[in-house]
Amino acid sequence: MKVSLVIPLFNEEYSINTLYEEIIQSINHDYEIIFIDDGSTDQSSEVIKEIARQNPNVKLIKFRRNFGKSAALNTGFKYASGDIIITLDADLQDDPKEIPRFLEKLKAGWDLVCGWKTDRKDPLSKTLPSKFFNFISSLVFQCLLHDYNCGFKAYQRHVIREIDIYGEMHRYIPALALAKGFKVTEIPIGHRKRKFGKSKYGKERYVRGFLDLLTVKLVTQYIKSPLYLFGGLGTLLSGTGIIIALYLSMLKILGIIYLTNRPLLFLAILLIIVGLQFISIGLMGELLVYQARKFQKDEFISIIEKINLA
Repeated sequence: MKVSLVIPLFNEEYSINTLYEEIIQSINHDYEIIFIDDGSTDQSSEVIKEIARQNPNVKLIKFRRNFGKSAALNTGFKYASGDIIITLDADLQDDPKEIPRFLEKLKAGWDLVCGWKTDRKDPLSKTLPSKFFNFISSLVFQCLLHDYNCGFKAYQRHVIREIDIYGEMHRYIPALALAKGFKVTEIPIGHRKRKFGKSKYGKERYVRGFLDLLTVKLVTQYIKSPLYLFGGLGTLLSGTGIIIALYLSMLKILGIIYLTNRPLLFLAILLIIVGLQFISIGLMGELLVYQARKFQKDEFISIIEKINLA
């Protein structure tokens, strides 16, 4: 069994040597270590190159600029050749001594094992938003994990073949894996204070994380039937507009009010129109999905015919 360690980093020159030594002491399998330098402006790449000169199992992928953690992980996954892929951060807050425990859990039959930082060594400005994020994610995706965003994870190789991440979607890897039918679990792990540098994530990650939550919800539950989402919203809006319109019509018929000075009438018309637009979007989405399925089916039949002819 070969283990690939995928480690994204950005300006972590002082942590790399220590991290490398701890990994070597903690792993007893055939291994490779893939560092993805996400556009560092310090000497991180030079430190990794020096390590790679001494150990051919160490590899470096360097981005020309900072593309983000999701891009770094996705690239690392493409180049990883191991049967098992382990990801961890390069800031020394993840303890490589936990690696054997991840491997044991995978051997027990799980496809994806997530770390759970039970005693997180971070300020409240990071821990409180993280708890809220984990609560909302568990509620939305029905995947009950304590720590979605922990970078310390272990994957069976077939998992990374099935998922594609971009934007800030690395936070939702467990939800993406669960939607594909993989078995996801977590283990409590130790967490350490940051020794060097500072966190590279700003407040903008909250907005991006929320938008990616909507994206993941869409692609995991409504990609095959977009009408369920847009049609449901459209029916709700149009139905509300129709009820309001009927109510106003009754009052008009009974001579209680005049419709010329009722803003509620314009709201009803707006709701009906917007609702119909949502339903139209859902129908167009269904047509696109149908065409995509038909293309895949025709392509599959063509392959079968070629095999029969052969």
